[in-house]
Amino acid sequence: MTTSTEQTRIALDPFVTDLDGESARLRAAGPLAAVELPGGVPVWAVTHHAEAKRLLTDPRLVKDINVWGAWQRGEIPADWPLIGLANPGRSMLTVDGADHRRLRTLVAQALTPRRVEQMRERITDLTRNLLDGLPQTGEVVDLKAEFAYPLPMYVIADLMGIEEARLPRLKVLFEKFFSTQTPPHEVVATLTELAGIMGETVAGKREQPGDDLTSALIAASDGGDRLTDEEIVSTLQLMVAAGHETTISLIVNAVVNLSAHPEQRALVLEGKAEWSAVIEETLRHSTPTSHVLIRFATEDIPVGDRTLPAGDALIISYGAIGRDEQAHGPTAGEFDITRTPVTRHISFGHGPHVCPGAALSRLEAQVALPALYERFPALDLAVPVTELRHKPVVTQNDLFELPVTLTAR
Repeated sequence: MTTSTEQTRIALDPFVTDLDGESARLRAAGPLAAVELPGGVPVWAVTHHAEAKRLLTDPRLVKDINVWGAWQRGEIPADWPLIGLANPGRSMLTVDGADHRRLRTLVAQALTPRRVEQMRERITDLTRNLLDGLPQTGEVVDLKAEFAYPLPMYVIADLMGIEEARLPRLKVLFEKFFSTQTPPHEVVATLTELAGIMGETVAGKREQPGDDLTSALIAASDGGDRLTDEEIVSTLQLMVAAGHETTISLIVNAVVNLSAHPEQRALVLEGKAEWSAVIEETLRHSTPTSHVLIRFATEDIPVGDRTLPAGDALIISYGAIGRDEQAHGPTAGEFDITRTPVTRHISFGHGPHVCPGAALSRLEAQVALPALYERFPALDLAVPVTELRHKPVVTQNDLFELPVTLTAR
């Protein structure tokens, strides 16, 4: 493939063996780093806080994949493992301007603060039931598999009106969808099956509407806003994917950080620090989303002392951005729930591209984490932090498992 620069590109590790080190190298490369995605795909990454905020509101960056020179030249194969993230179908993730406002407004109308707050009781019930199912005798369990994964998956299924019976298969498919290690012959099949499940869900809600977001999107498509079937299916898939992966990582990373910093865990358990501080510091320091794919430059865009060339692709490297010392001070690399002053992070995006599900993700963590530690105040990792392994997912800060000892006292 051709590249847009003679400078050495930082190849993102498809196995994510050292996420913190990789993020530091990206940040050190400057606000605009030359990067190679798994599969040998050259892109650029914005790695500093201020520049990311500016680029996220720059109209010269669009989401239309047809602007991408490499795509136009046929250099991106249909079985590229990340194709489902780079070209996920027509939704608010892939359109700009009026179409983006139309799709985003419809989703936002279904995720109003009132609607999100109404879900608190359901989230509380799910949390209690999952905690009741955990062993109470100091055993080692995989907290991700038994708690951090099922909670947001049940919540997003409720929100979107997806049948619970579909969740086991969706778990398998989304793991393939995000992984850099999905065999080429399974990439297209995975995308096809996911679209099929979402399409069947939409068809079912057309026949029997419910009090869910999918039914709301269908109702909007029959009114003045006119969503196409493709837009409804792609939006459903986007909401399910983003709605569970982000919250899983938020809960997991909060537990890891509190276990690695017992003095800060003691502060929050003693009421000397707020759970909201734990959540926001985790979002900044250990952001659930490592990199967001992809935006495309319609013209040359200066960034620092470099230029993002027209027709090139840009990723938003939130893992690097969250620890930018220019934004968060010289201790940006440290986890500190007492940090002052607090500079607002952008881990859920910025401007018109802020994640519309951010409030729901925060609510899930605000319910789940206090309940977890109230039940198991002495909860701790069952292995050293250095033995925790990241999944081969370059877009998510995601662990294979989270082995913990569930000690009540």
